[in-house]
Amino acid sequence: MAEAQGDKPGWSAVFRAMGQRKTGFMALFGFASGLPFSLFLGTLYAWLSEAEVDLETMGVFSLIGLAYAFQFLWSPLIDKVNIAGFSRLGRRKQWMVPAQLLLGGILVTLSLLDPVSQLGWFSLLAGIGAFASATQDIAINAWRIDVADEKATLDILSTVYQMGYRLAALVGGAFGLIIAARIGWPETYALMGVILLGIGALGLFAPDNKVGNVDDDAASDAQLLALRSAGELRPEIRARALALVGVLWAAAIGVVLTFMVMSLAFPPDQRPNPTEFTLNWGPWIIVATVVLPALVAGWLAAQKRDGTNLLAEDAPPARGAGFAMDHLYRALVLPLVEFVGRMGWSLVLILALVLTYRICDAIWGTFAYPFYLGELNYTNDEVAFASKFFGVGAIIAGLALGGYLLTKLGRMLTLTLGALLAALTNLLYADLAVGGARMQAASDAIGFTWAIMQVPVIGSPALAKLTFTVMFENLAIGIAGAAYVAWLSSIVSKQYSAVQYALLSSLTLLVGTLGRGALGEMIEDQGYFDVFVLTTLIGFLAVALCLAEWYRQARFGRAAGVVTPQVQPAE
Repeated sequence: MAEAQGDKPGWSAVFRAMGQRKTGFMALFGFASGLPFSLFLGTLYAWLSEAEVDLETMGVFSLIGLAYAFQFLWSPLIDKVNIAGFSRLGRRKQWMVPAQLLLGGILVTLSLLDPVSQLGWFSLLAGIGAFASATQDIAINAWRIDVADEKATLDILSTVYQMGYRLAALVGGAFGLIIAARIGWPETYALMGVILLGIGALGLFAPDNKVGNVDDDAASDAQLLALRSAGELRPEIRARALALVGVLWAAAIGVVLTFMVMSLAFPPDQRPNPTEFTLNWGPWIIVATVVLPALVAGWLAAQKRDGTNLLAEDAPPARGAGFAMDHLYRALVLPLVEFVGRMGWSLVLILALVLTYRICDAIWGTFAYPFYLGELNYTNDEVAFASKFFGVGAIIAGLALGGYLLTKLGRMLTLTLGALLAALTNLLYADLAVGGARMQAASDAIGFTWAIMQVPVIGSPALAKLTFTVMFENLAIGIAGAAYVAWLSSIVSKQYSAVQYALLSSLTLLVGTLGRGALGEMIEDQGYFDVFVLTTLIGFLAVALCLAEWYRQARFGRAAGVVTPQVQPAE
């Protein structure tokens, strides 16, 4: 009432405005995250093809995907390292804004290069751009978790982020192709670069935790001092753990760098195959950087819980090598110790859910076009309409619906519902694989077929059947995606959000990569129908795991390891 009488705005209005501001920046950052991914891993190949770059040379550009698959390898830098001259921007913005400006500059520079005569510079800049894009993704995910509060909730921020990301995929993909056909590829990439430069400039005004904040500095100093206080693990025990984890991470980084050098410097016939590298070395890299360090972290947590190898009294402050060891331990090992110690044996359930929740989407994407074009004999235009234009719109609608359900039903119910819907939509594709009679009948019954028939040139009952199926699948993907990212963000610590989120999300990418080979063989041997039935069953497993995780959180409450606020269902 005071506001209506002309008094100063109340605190509720201030918090509401702050929440809207964060949501707006989250949409921008989601767009900035999705645009480079689309331009470097999709649209770029169209440009190179039009420039008549040979396929063997274009294969080198598949290296760009490694930056996204293994981004967790440098995620500790984003959590603990400040960039000189940029730290005043804020804890996360010191990484985000320079990355966005660098990406914008790279895209503009690419527009000035000839991909044939200047392929060396072209590929180098694209590679740097991919690493900058992956680094930006780490920082944006951490920023989303850090700034979430009661008004700009984690659930809403996660949903808005994905909507921005999906919109960018449409702009950089389908719209990028349309624009390039009219104004040319150099002009298209220059335009996209200017957009990212603009987002980087606007990002300067986004809220963030300041580097040098008294509270943050005090917490950081206290964290280091606590490592040498009575009741903590002895320094020599921590040093051994750090040495082991450091060797494992260094070996993984060395393998990836060696592969990249060989791919860029060796003659085409001697370059390693990126797909085989990911398939053969990917699991071992995850074992070296996630599985074994997690076991080490579990052992350290058990040592502390059992009162073994602990300091009997405060140790003197660290100096020299000991000081460096404490900093490295905090950056590399402590995020795992904190997560494993907080989750305990529940970590098995968490990892199982991470590995299965998005597995159908992660695997299916590779075989979508062969299914549409080869098995069902649709044309390129029909597939583009159904999966790109209509499909992306359906995903964005699904994300909006998922965000609404998060606020009304709560996180875990929406997560479980998303898993169930995503599983059931595989049965829609199973029907398509045997003719699609049920999908056609349903499309006809609600008037959807009539609406699609109005699409110029390509409108047909067969297109309606495909679009109808894609619509329901992408709505389910949107709901599941909104809930999954919100849940994944909720179980990581704000203190170590960059490392913990990057590690967990990388497992989602890896399992999709590893499963494609087996799924491809199954398609060859048994056909698409059996594959869709199998992926439905895998989806039901994810539903069961969601129910188990829901029960765990309901039973243990805050002790379940959820560290960010849970949105309560509306009354």
